[in-house]
Amino acid sequence: MMMKKNKLLFLIPYSLWIILFVIAPLVMITLNAFSSKYGLTINNFKQFFINGTFLRMTLNSFWYAFLITFITLLLSYPTAYILSRMKNQQFWLLLIILPTWINLLLKAYAFIGIFGKHGLLNNFLGLVGISPVNILFTNFAFVVVAAYIEIPFMVLPIYNAICDIDPAVVKAAKDLGASNFQTFIRILWPLSKSGVEAGVQAVFIPSLSLFMLTRLIGGNRVITLGTAIEEYFMSTMNWPMGSTIGVILIILMIAVMISTSSDSKKKKEVKL
Repeated sequence: MMMKKNKLLFLIPYSLWIILFVIAPLVMITLNAFSSKYGLTINNFKQFFINGTFLRMTLNSFWYAFLITFITLLLSYPTAYILSRMKNQQFWLLLIILPTWINLLLKAYAFIGIFGKHGLLNNFLGLVGISPVNILFTNFAFVVVAAYIEIPFMVLPIYNAICDIDPAVVKAAKDLGASNFQTFIRILWPLSKSGVEAGVQAVFIPSLSLFMLTRLIGGNRVITLGTAIEEYFMSTMNWPMGSTIGVILIILMIAVMISTSSDSKKKKEVKL
């Protein structure tokens, strides 16, 4: 009985946190989305799906999130694999995690200093005889900075998944005559797929709602659902429309999470 009471006591702070900072905001946003001056309505949702601007913002959000996730995965998988084969892995992991300890705003301003017209990169290009290039406030700069910030969240789950693979399985594949490519396709990738899925979720879902980087790095040229929500809440003060976009964005995030999650009960099969 005492153990049960102790467990219930430990659940109280967690439950309060969930109710106050997760459930309550979701309820408030949902109620705002269906509200208007004249009471409850679905006009905000009608406007979202009828207005081509909102649809373009949705496509932009998915496109940029896909680009950021793809680039991050392309860089993170080989990094995680090499890391799993190195000595002093904890030290190298610390170096990968270290940038996450720095405030996002500080990292954004650091890249402004690097990509600016008189920044570090353009100064280097000037040394080799190339005139200053307009890098800041472009789609390229936004994608690069966003991918850099998200890399640790892709590396860590893939690294953990690769470390869980029994080295004997990889060795057996090579003993059976499998090439490095065949070993990757038939052994490493299937067995590390759970880490890839976790990394994709950790990168793709937050990338759908980026708004600070679109302002500071993209220079308002990159328009996504995240920037639209900020605009409606902070500038136009149209909270019902901002809440509507927020509800739709949450639904999209849940759909992405479900679609990128595999059934954990399914047995993993490796075909040599």
